[in-house]
Amino acid sequence: MRGASRILANDIDPVAGTAITLNCELNRLSPFPILIKNILNMDQGPWDLIALGDMFYDEALADSLHQWLKYTVRTHRTRVLIGDPGRPQCSGHSIQRDLRSVAVYSLPEPTRQQNNGLTTATVWDFQP
Repeated sequence: MRGASRILANDIDPVAGTAITLNCELNRLSPFPILIKNILNMDQGPWDLIALGDMFYDEALADSLHQWLKYTVRTHRTRVLIGDPGRPQCSGHSIQRDLRSVAVYSLPEPTRQQNNGLTTATVWDFQP
């Protein structure tokens, strides 16, 4: 979060909010606001960067997210980085034509076993 003047974390799951807070503590970061509701249904602000991970596990959500991200990039020139472990819902989605690979990471063996054999995670730069 170095250099950021404002940070907002978002997840619809309150448990994720707790995990974010614990992660901040473990990494000796000051806690930041966490919004526990569907941000896709809200007016978006002029963010410089949106970083999201593993959000393409459901086709309907992927469709909504794709439209929201396109609007945000075009309206506010927001940069969007997406982390995805190669789920079929993402690799087969129309968003693929707007993604440019930034980095690919091998997943640790326990993570592979928990995620039905997914072996890598890719960080994508979203460029509609």
